[in-house]
Amino acid sequence: MRAIAIDHFGGVEELKPRELSIPQLGPKDVLVRVECAGVGEWDPFEREGGFAKLFGQEPCFPYILGSEGAGVIADVGSDVKGLSKGDRVYATGFLNPKGGFYAQYAAIDASLVSPIPANLSIEQGAVMSGVAVTALRGLDDVLALQPSESIIVFGASGGIGHIAVQLAKRMGARVLAVASGEDGIALAKRLGADGVVDGHRGDVLAAARDMAPDGLDAALLTAGGEAAERALAAVRYGGRVAYPLGVELAHTRSDLKVHGYEANPDHAILERLDALIEKGPFDVHVARTYDFADVGAAHRAIAEHHLGKFALRIP
Repeated sequence: MRAIAIDHFGGVEELKPRELSIPQLGPKDVLVRVECAGVGEWDPFEREGGFAKLFGQEPCFPYILGSEGAGVIADVGSDVKGLSKGDRVYATGFLNPKGGFYAQYAAIDASLVSPIPANLSIEQGAVMSGVAVTALRGLDDVLALQPSESIIVFGASGGIGHIAVQLAKRMGARVLAVASGEDGIALAKRLGADGVVDGHRGDVLAAARDMAPDGLDAALLTAGGEAAERALAAVRYGGRVAYPLGVELAHTRSDLKVHGYEANPDHAILERLDALIEKGPFDVHVARTYDFADVGAAHRAIAEHHLGKFALRIP
């Protein structure tokens, strides 16, 4: 199969097209013929060896990146139930020892494979799993967001944030979206946020008072830094705050219930996610789709201002 792989951890110059063996299918695996892969915000960190060092792992080179993707099932393991050859699916495989989605084939644990919701394209399915699981884990499992509650989503035009805005609305909450740039503001409004403010130029506290004079019930911080910390002043006394691990948050108020969390995927959360998405129109925003040979450009663009997610077309 064709794949983009690295022989050493390092810069974008390490990403090279290769001819590699199709990964071996285990009894609980699904072999996906990948049509499109997501380019995650975390992919450059993985390419540089950050996760290998963080988790004390010994990498096996050549190393195929790509923790999310979508395509058609080419084969299923002997113990797999409910999935069949020919199904169009999306999947997540963070640090998958059998290789990632920057390849024509990926062998993924069947519990992390799900049919693409009918209202999403192949590109949207490919880029969704990492950010959508992170958003839902924070909103539902950590914050336990309830209907009619108010929440501020900081970083609402980014990968996790723009999904979180929509999921929070599906859960019945009122959403104040803190986005970045005129294009980010426009996206958050289009996604149905009840209030939208520019995190760098707008008055976040005034926007929060307009929505909830006594303070917002909860906050999901999908980006960190001083601006995110200032935004916590909009949360009421005793309110709840969640942020995925990796977001930098140095200072918080002592009265807030603050939780950092991991976004580990499993079959149950994919089922919950699909049920919410299928309730109606849902926008997984794909800012740009790159050709297979342009994967280096996609990695460079991660550091630039962009909305939503990037996708990589697999030949």
